[in-house]
Formats: sequence, structure tokens, C-alpha cells
Amino acid sequence: MEIKYLGHSAFYLESDDYRAIIDPFLTGNSQCTATIEDFDELTHIFVTHGHGDHLGDAVELARRTEATIITNFELGNYLLFNYKNISVHTMHIGGRTTLDGIIIKMTNALHGSSVITPENDIIYAGNPCGFLIDCDNIKIYHAGDTGLTLDMKLLKDEHVNIAMLPIGGNFTIDIQDACKAVQLIQPELTIPMHYNTFPPIQADPYKFQKLVSSKVKVMDINEKINV
Repeated sequence: MEIKYLGHSAFYLESDDYRAIIDPFLTGNSQCTATIEDFDELTHIFVTHGHGDHLGDAVELARRTEATIITNFELGNYLLFNYKNISVHTMHIGGRTTLDGIIIKMTNALHGSSVITPENDIIYAGNPCGFLIDCDNIKIYHAGDTGLTLDMKLLKDEHVNIAMLPIGGNFTIDIQDACKAVQLIQPELTIPMHYNTFPPIQADPYKFQKLVSSKVKVMDINEKINV
């Protein structure tokens, strides 16, 4: 599997016929150089919650590529009701589902979730979440936006290969709590995310790397790794 970091919390995953993007905040993302036009063959779009820096360009990408958006029930139904010609698979925190051969589990996230309508109303967009994605026997945990929670200890039993954890603080866990999260999850590799995009979430990923005793990979924008 190839993993490419697009900036903020956005990642692109590719393996054989599987091409997915997580939290596709491309337009308006000062870190991101990728555009909607760069993606022609997506199969899945994961959205952890309704905030604009995570929902991002999900609808436009779904229309362009016919990929399925995977998100919580409330946000998924909002998208289906308000936008035409998109495919959405809704879930909630609980058991696993298998979609096109990929095993997916939603995990708890301590955060908010809302969308701003064209009329500038703010509406509830379901539970925020993280995703545990099992593809080609590689388990990826994308935490979404979350505070530190002991629920992460349950992920130790999942034998996570790669954990994508926010470190920017203010809206999510900071470096100190991200270090605790690594201790709870015990992944083989940790990738920091959700930092330095906006002034409130400034953080030094190399400080995090230095503090964590297990393996940490600080990814540059557009950098790719193979796992």
C-alpha cells in the first residue's frame, strides 16, 4: 500500500484497485498543493466529521470519480439529501463492515461535528469519528479530530500498523497527549497530522518524534511511503 500525505489531516491511500482519500481538505488548505483535478480514479472517500477542514472537497470528488463517501449516518444523509449524483455509505461507532473487500470500523472521537448550509445555518452533523481501515492486511487508524480518550487503549488489541494522530492542540490532542495516545495504541508507525495549518494549531512534529519512543514518521507534503 502507498500512503501520500496531502497536508492537514488529508491522506491518499492506494493499493491495487483501491484508491481512497481521507478527510479531503484540498481547496482552501494552505498546506495542500493537490487539487480536485488530480484525482480521477478514487474508490472511497472517508470523512471523519462535518467541519469544513475535513469534509472539504468530498462531494466534488465523489461526483468526479463516482467514489463512495463513507461517513456517519447524519452527515451521510445530509449529503444525500442536499447533493445529487453521489454515493454514500453511512455507519456509526460499533461493529465492522466490509465494503468492496476493505474492512472498516468507526472509532470514537471526542470532538464536534457540524456543517454550514448555503443559508449560513449551522446544523448538527452526527458523531465525529476516527476510522480503522484494514486493507491488504495493513491496519490504518486515522484518529480524525479528537481529544485523548482511554478508548484508544482498545486499539492495542487491533495491532495497528499505522496510526495517524493529530498533534496541534487547541481543537485536538496536543503533542503531550499524542505521546500518551501512542502508548495506549502501540502502533508500529505513527504519522503526526493536523498541525501548522492555522495559527491555533502550531506544533513541532519533530518534538513529537523526539518524545515518542516508538517509531514516528514526519511526512512532508506530497511525500509518499510504502507499507
